[in-house]
Amino acid sequence: MSLDPSQFGTAKAIHRRTGRTFYLATRLLPERARRPTYALYAFFRIADEVVDDPEPPSVDAQRRELATIRAAAVGEREPTDEVLAVFARVREEYDLDPREIEIFLDAMAMDLEQDRYETVDELAEYLRGSSVAVAYLLLDVFATDLDPAARPHAAALAEAFQLTNFLRDVREDVTQYDRIYLPREVLDRHGVGFDDVESLRFCDGVGAAIRDELERTEALYRDGVAGIRYLPEDVQFGVLLAAVLYADHHRLIRRVGYDTLTNSPSLSTARRLALAARTWVHWRRSGEPEAVFEKVSAVPTEGDSTPPDGHPRGEEPLAAASSIPTGRPASRIASRVRTYLGDGSK
Repeated sequence: MSLDPSQFGTAKAIHRRTGRTFYLATRLLPERARRPTYALYAFFRIADEVVDDPEPPSVDAQRRELATIRAAAVGEREPTDEVLAVFARVREEYDLDPREIEIFLDAMAMDLEQDRYETVDELAEYLRGSSVAVAYLLLDVFATDLDPAARPHAAALAEAFQLTNFLRDVREDVTQYDRIYLPREVLDRHGVGFDDVESLRFCDGVGAAIRDELERTEALYRDGVAGIRYLPEDVQFGVLLAAVLYADHHRLIRRVGYDTLTNSPSLSTARRLALAARTWVHWRRSGEPEAVFEKVSAVPTEGDSTPPDGHPRGEEPLAAASSIPTGRPASRIASRVRTYLGDGSK
């Protein structure tokens, strides 16, 4: 089934409205991957919004809605929703694995039943559905015949993205959804517990727990970025940029002393665009994902806290970003960066 570009308008609008960081990276994917990524993201988002409804009718009603989404998503019933309809077309076009769709939706259902995690391993079980399944479905869109070695790296990067969200949104998760994604074993290690997070009492112990999880997440970023080389060349930059943008939240988390109980750090549009341009400058110079990530991102190299040029990690001057190299590929990237908030035609 051929995909009609006109069918992706609603999915793109949802992506642009609800996932601004990943949206910029998606805009820089090639057209063949960009539109189906809009469809996948919108599908993930509508399922997520069922369980993140701040005023849900009831848990049973949420379960019923997830069941309706599940049936349409795996092809058991005709979709009546526009997003589910375009997702179904993408599922058929790319022969998406229905098991991964099920695993993702199982994780969404977990959010209706579980709001605390005892161990890192227990949290990883949730991440298998909420983030790794997402990565595997995107891989099917990016490349139909991909080296299997790419999958564990993609899983690591997906977990890193999700954990960054958790560490950035500690306050939002506990106040709006009564969820805590800091495992009890990590909090226990520093003499604090769920009650400290629930009461928004920031202290050295909570900060140390967030720092530990931040460092664990940064190891996942390094592992994930190491696998970008397995991806088709035309999607490598978009995935690399997503890693740079998400990881830049770590700079903000460190800036507030790991206190995301009373702070909710977020990247400005100017910062996103500057990072996109700067990443492209270094990408044009080397074309090596790991080298560019080490140079541009807020994630330190293992055992180091500053990049080779001596500036604090993630705080390097961004002036060079304005001098994007000339040439047709560079012009396309520059154009997409400038029109990040622009028209809905692509």
